[in-house]
Amino acid sequence: MNETPATRAGFIAILGAPNVGKSTLVNRLVGAKVSIVSPKVQTTRTRVLGIFIKGNAQVILIDTPGIFEPKGRLDRAMVAAAWSGAKDADAVALLIDAKAGIDKRSQAIIDRLQEENRKAYLILNKIDIVAKPALLELAQKLMDTGIFTDCFMVSANTGDGVADLAQTFADAVAEGPWLYPEDEISDMPARLLAAEITREKLFLELHQELPYKLTVETEDWEQQADGSARVHQAIFVERDSQKGIVLGKGGAMIKKIGAAARAELQDLLDQKIHLFVHVKVRGKWQDDRERYAEWGLDFDA
Repeated sequence: MNETPATRAGFIAILGAPNVGKSTLVNRLVGAKVSIVSPKVQTTRTRVLGIFIKGNAQVILIDTPGIFEPKGRLDRAMVAAAWSGAKDADAVALLIDAKAGIDKRSQAIIDRLQEENRKAYLILNKIDIVAKPALLELAQKLMDTGIFTDCFMVSANTGDGVADLAQTFADAVAEGPWLYPEDEISDMPARLLAAEITREKLFLELHQELPYKLTVETEDWEQQADGSARVHQAIFVERDSQKGIVLGKGGAMIKKIGAAARAELQDLLDQKIHLFVHVKVRGKWQDDRERYAEWGLDFDA
């Protein structure tokens, strides 16, 4: 008589410097988009859970904000959230951009893991654009630090090597009941996901520093009788002069961003979305305690 294997479940935190590909890797492992991605650093502001099932194991990935030297309140809260995610997880994985190598930010994370005597998985990302000899040299140098139990070489972008990583994570989590429903891939509420998707489009369309000076809030979400949803969002900027940049000439930029966000939301939620986006000035949104609570960040970090 065959016995059904016991279920397993656990949390694995993905740490790394900004822009090493954490969100891309989490999305790849989950098999769906649960975290926003852009070529700019510090895109992820809050802790995001991505959930995948492999065999009898449910793996809950904690996609943390990139760890860097914080300069202001929001920076401090983001870095604190990353380390909090690591502390709460059953296991930690450090993602390194194989092309960039061991930069100052990655070294600082390694140093702290060493100080805390915390073991971690090493994941070298972007192996599709790095020569093999350089890759092997980097891997050896990192393994010599003594904090890494295993080394994985992946391309989050192409999916190369990700299946082996997923299996290792599934084998690593402890025996126990699944912690989320089988069909759930993230714990992010639809309102927050919608705001994050719009913020991603702003990052992709706007240049220089402006994306860091704005935030997006879903102010209203109304389900309609026909199964669609009317969603009203506000993009908050710090100054009047920034408002015009977001709106664009004749409102062209805001229309483009709204259309892109609406299309992606409809695809992700499998629901027709009527999205209405407005730009508002809120001078000190980075000092608004309520915003931090919504993102799951510690205002006083």
